[in-house]
Amino acid sequence: MIKRHACFVLMLSLATAWASPDLHAQESGITLVAEPAEVSLVVGTEIALVVKAVDASGDSVEMDLRFAAPRSVLRYRDGVLQSYSAGDFEIVATGVLPDGATGTPPMLRIPVHVAWPAIDRVELNASGAGLYVGTTLTHDPVALHADGTRRPEASFAWRSSNPAVASVDVYGTVTAMSTGAVTITVEIDSEAEGQASYDVQAFPATELMIDGGADQARTGDVLHFSARARGPEGSLPNLPMTWAYTFVPHDSIRSPGASAIVEDGAFVAEVPGRYTLLAMSGPLMARRTVLIHGRDAVQEIELQGRGAVSNTHTSDLWIFEGLDGRDYAITGTWSAAGWAYFWDVTDPSGIFKTDSLQLDARTVNDVKVAPSGRYAALSREGASNRRNGVVILDMTDPAHPRVASTFESHGVTGGVHNMFATEDYLFALANGDKYVIIDVRDPYDPKFVSEYNHPNSRVHDVWVHDGIAYSSEWQNGVVVVDVGNGRWGGSIENPVFVTRVPYPVGATHAAFPYFQESTGKFYLFLGDEIGGGRGRAWAGPGRDNRPYDPETGEGGIQGRMDGYLHVIDFTDPENPKDVARYEVPEAGTHNSWVEDDVLYQAYYKGGLRVVDVSGELMGNLGDQGREIAVYKPQDPVGFLRNQVSVWGGQPHKGHVFFSDMNSGLWAAKVLPKGRPIS
Repeated sequence: MIKRHACFVLMLSLATAWASPDLHAQESGITLVAEPAEVSLVVGTEIALVVKAVDASGDSVEMDLRFAAPRSVLRYRDGVLQSYSAGDFEIVATGVLPDGATGTPPMLRIPVHVAWPAIDRVELNASGAGLYVGTTLTHDPVALHADGTRRPEASFAWRSSNPAVASVDVYGTVTAMSTGAVTITVEIDSEAEGQASYDVQAFPATELMIDGGADQARTGDVLHFSARARGPEGSLPNLPMTWAYTFVPHDSIRSPGASAIVEDGAFVAEVPGRYTLLAMSGPLMARRTVLIHGRDAVQEIELQGRGAVSNTHTSDLWIFEGLDGRDYAITGTWSAAGWAYFWDVTDPSGIFKTDSLQLDARTVNDVKVAPSGRYAALSREGASNRRNGVVILDMTDPAHPRVASTFESHGVTGGVHNMFATEDYLFALANGDKYVIIDVRDPYDPKFVSEYNHPNSRVHDVWVHDGIAYSSEWQNGVVVVDVGNGRWGGSIENPVFVTRVPYPVGATHAAFPYFQESTGKFYLFLGDEIGGGRGRAWAGPGRDNRPYDPETGEGGIQGRMDGYLHVIDFTDPENPKDVARYEVPEAGTHNSWVEDDVLYQAYYKGGLRVVDVSGELMGNLGDQGREIAVYKPQDPVGFLRNQVSVWGGQPHKGHVFFSDMNSGLWAAKVLPKGRPIS
């Protein structure tokens, strides 16, 4: 059975226009043929696929072709097909009739069969090193291919060599029954197996205690407890330990079920109440009670001013202090006519437009400004001549920028979706395939420096922090590259791969790196961008994004988005850990910004979300009372009237500025907490 996906990517071949536009395609006998006609390949590999138009005699005819394929699993570019996931799919090729031609364009469906590579090894990842009678160990098995990639959704089967010594359940939990030797085996899909051997000893402890943590805390605060076991000969540090908790809520109607997380003694509560932690090993159990208070993070947010845009969709924004000492904003436009707008935001309550530029583009998706404000860059997609690239601006007069130059080489002509600007270099995406590093020390004479193209990947965004580039590459997660930090031998001229943060459960759209001074931890905030609400009870309407037409009653509906924000502890780059999430029901994330332990999250229909991300992060931040403020911009005369779709937010000098796709630029202020009323 052919598997169809809702999200498709369209690409146009480089063929020239088809001759004889006055003829019908069918009457001319033009068909499409593929070599091979049916494709079989393995995940992570690529294969040549040639599609051409032929006439009734079998001779090739020059014709533009469009290709549609499920972008989450296949990529077809320059005659090469790559795969990301196993299954049965199809590519749809369609001929493009020239202006004036009539009839139905020729179409061809090409079956694609993708298999997983062979499993090279299975790692069991036990929760402890030893087993004692009456204790349990858990296992987190991972099946790995030869290239180190992980087989998703693997099916594991477990068995014990001696169930009288230790039993194992279908989830890999091993329980020691008596002393003796035992081998635990896991098998995956009859392809490979892994083993772990244990010598079960008599249980040695006589006493168990819980140390550390605190007696009281707030929701969202992470407390670290440790279990201490003792026996006749003293401390026993390596006993297998099971942690759990009981819960007495402050409000039994609001919080009737599980409301906390405890992992290896790390504990976080998501609702107020009285929690009793339990540490268990063999026949012993220790208890510790903690009182959890509400976080009380909510503050008022107040609208300050607007830069309204109601004739088209607004895209990204950037706020900066200009060389003249005043504050400015740049906003782009999406699926419009290539406009970028420039605003004076020195007084957020009196925002006014200072200038505008129209580029040869359909979309100015991204806008960026150098830290000093000396240059800016505008991205281009959908240029009429198909030469996109970036436009670099001289910001000497920030109210009235001048076009300094354009950069249109090394693949950026295929479209620049996102960029990142440092003082001397601009990182620009090239056709979703790689990012190109451009020397802009002289904005009138930009020069190619280097590029980075991760194998078998599609890139959507890049952010640079401390000489390290974090590129968001959809199902491949975040790719981390040394572009001048030097720790891994990289430089701006010679980018060096560091590691990849897997992201198999989402679609990595953007990453924001953040060093938290209070804890010394380094976090990556990774946002999904998933179109539609597949699998949800409310999938929402299909993508529309057209203004309302009172004559037909159509349009006026914002497309449904899904996905959430993942928080990765990246303090140890060699061992990244997925520790927390921030999810808003019935909404999807877009761009993020973190400053002074506050997250400013654009959540499309969910509006602008301001979230407390202070202290160690663990669990679902949205359930912990960490939300400080929410602002949902609604404009009755917006491009889509009263439809909320926040694209991105940025704090600047005590205010937060954000762009909404339907209504332009907004400025708000989070007010300090007032004194309680006695």
